[in-house]
Amino acid sequence: MRIAFFSTKSYDRTYMNQVNEEFDHDISYFDTGLRPSTAVLAQDHKTVCIFVNDQADAETLEALKDQGVELLALRSAGFNHVDVAKADELGIRIVRVPAYSPYAVAEHALAMILTLNRKTHLAYSRVRDGNFSLERLTGFDLRDKTVGVIGTGVIGQVFAHIMMGVGCRVIAYDPRLNEDLQKKVEFVDLPELFSQSDIISLHCPLTKETHYIINEGAVNQMKDGVMLINTSRGGLVDTKAVIQGLKHQKIGYFGLDVYEQEENIFFEDLSGAIIQDDMITRLMTFPNVLITSHQAFFTQEAMTKIAKTTLQNTRDFEEGKELENEVVYSDK
Repeated sequence: MRIAFFSTKSYDRTYMNQVNEEFDHDISYFDTGLRPSTAVLAQDHKTVCIFVNDQADAETLEALKDQGVELLALRSAGFNHVDVAKADELGIRIVRVPAYSPYAVAEHALAMILTLNRKTHLAYSRVRDGNFSLERLTGFDLRDKTVGVIGTGVIGQVFAHIMMGVGCRVIAYDPRLNEDLQKKVEFVDLPELFSQSDIISLHCPLTKETHYIINEGAVNQMKDGVMLINTSRGGLVDTKAVIQGLKHQKIGYFGLDVYEQEENIFFEDLSGAIIQDDMITRLMTFPNVLITSHQAFFTQEAMTKIAKTTLQNTRDFEEGKELENEVVYSDK
């Protein structure tokens, strides 16, 4: 099947081409993101494959339908950037990659915790400049600290086990109780999680209910000096509220791999440009903030799994099989 891939980088092409030796799809790669104005590139392709910052709103989907697109293949788990209702109305089916490597994301969250705590990023820069001082590099033992996990799906569960493995007490919040994890972890309500946790890590999807789950009220309930980690979705965090928390030293550490306005920033080399986003530039001024560019998923194992699942989803559609990873509009 002919597939139009949008927002592709060199690494996307490398892994897709390797895996496609098994599937033999006809792939067209486009560096540009999917927008109403770029949908014309999908002409003569029945499948369009997009990533998290591509635009799949009603206008874009209508443009894709005009080009004859029948399948929208997401090379991601989340689908909050897709107008699922409009796709259903147009008869465009949607498939996704529901799981690629929970270990990749959970381990990146741990890496951010260790980096912020032990300040290895600051120490690295100092030593390269010949500064071997230990001033202002004090950390704390993770052992016996309380870690609050918001969202206990596969990634949240893996993260909880990792933190238990380093001797932390783990508490969790999730409207859907994880029965396996409940045997080892205490489930609490959000206010209790906020007030008890030394470290809070987000592992939930972005929905209407979870949008800005970290807001001014939530920050005010947290311990002074709390560490907040977000490797899930940018829209979970009200960045303005977190900036205020950092300014008033309510939040002692903030690690983010995702950002609510990352669409025109992340995955791009802006080293020679003036960044127009005032909030992220403000965050970059704090020494206790660590920002990575949506790379938590980015391991060899995850990239291979994303490629295999995406191309298998497309083959199943082409052969008229049941779509195991289909996103179905739920309000029919």
